Amino acid sequence: MMPGLADLLRRLPGDPDIVQPLLALALALLLYAAAWGLARSIAPRLRRSLPPLGDALAGHVRAITLHGIAALLLALGLVFFPTGSLGHLVMGVALGAVVALLATHVLRGLAIPRWAVAPLALILFILIVSGSGGGIAPVGEMLDRVGINLGKRRITLLGLLSIAATCVALFAAVRLANRVIGRSIQKTDGFDPTQKLLAQKLATIVVVVAAFFIGIDLLSIDLTAFAVFSGALGLAIGFGLQKTFGNLIAGIILLMDRSIKPGDVIVVGDSFGWVNKIGVRAVSVITRDGKEHLIPNENLMTQEVENWSYSDRNVRVRIPVGISFDSDLTLAQQLMLQAAQDSPRVLRNPKPNVWLTGFGESRVEHDILVWISDPEGGVGNVKSDVLGRVWHLFRDNGITIPYPQRVVHRPPDTP
Repeated sequence: MMPGLADLLRRLPGDPDIVQPLLALALALLLYAAAWGLARSIAPRLRRSLPPLGDALAGHVRAITLHGIAALLLALGLVFFPTGSLGHLVMGVALGAVVALLATHVLRGLAIPRWAVAPLALILFILIVSGSGGGIAPVGEMLDRVGINLGKRRITLLGLLSIAATCVALFAAVRLANRVIGRSIQKTDGFDPTQKLLAQKLATIVVVVAAFFIGIDLLSIDLTAFAVFSGALGLAIGFGLQKTFGNLIAGIILLMDRSIKPGDVIVVGDSFGWVNKIGVRAVSVITRDGKEHLIPNENLMTQEVENWSYSDRNVRVRIPVGISFDSDLTLAQQLMLQAAQDSPRVLRNPKPNVWLTGFGESRVEHDILVWISDPEGGVGNVKSDVLGRVWHLFRDNGITIPYPQRVVHRPPDTP
């Protein structure tokens, strides 16, 4: 604290133990109000200038900006009061509360559960207040004395709190990095959707691996202590996670060769639908019934897959129709072609066509061939619409649709 300010505080009228805390409280409120005013103008600009960061933190940008500015101003306000005084303690409490709120909004913006946010915010508050009241060392020594001995190692409350805080902070950093990188990749114009998804998956793997090694370093974990068990542990993990890693590699290969992309319409076994997303373990396929099938990535690599939109989204639909032998063949074909052309989902180019395919027992068989460009909208409803139009046109123009007839002859009476 500057000597001039110390002399000014000592010359204030009244009891210093009462005046200094009141003055510190008034200054804290004034600085918070100033931070609120600055945040109103800075937060919108920050969101516009850094859109990926603003999107990643959802609706918490303004609150984070407010408490970040307030923390800086309150930290500067601490210099106006001597260390160990009540005024310094009041400013420390205000600073601790603001920092705790800042951490809460950052973590909640990243969708971190409340049960993990609250302990970390409380730890930050206690550390800052204890630092303002006489130092962090006594609190650390007190927490370090609480613990138990397990063999040659001692587990203390301070160590557990440090591990919990580090894990939560790293988890939040990983989620923030993934969101920022993901939104930045999505806004890139040079990649197609498949390349963007592949880049996001690879970036996620890199971020998680980097966070793991950073956490090992921060917690001072000696990996050589596990050298005896590393061989058996690696073998167990290799067998246990064989399918998981296989699906992971298969998903990356699918994205690299672009054989299956989000939005494609595929048929795998009895599952027909469009690809919603390609995950680390499985591909999500949504059927026309609204059911979401999760198909392991390895299955798409080893099984036969029909991709209706691999190189072209146009799909031809075959609609069989039969007419009676005594109907006007030319008129019936014209009516079938008209029904196909009037259907709203049927493409004009390639144009629909009608083929005569054979002569059955009781009817002349035809195929109406139509093309659609939105197979994810379903195929059965197109057939239903065209057949409904054919029915009405046939009925209005005297074209009959035969049905099998069976005639039972009674044998003549025998003497």
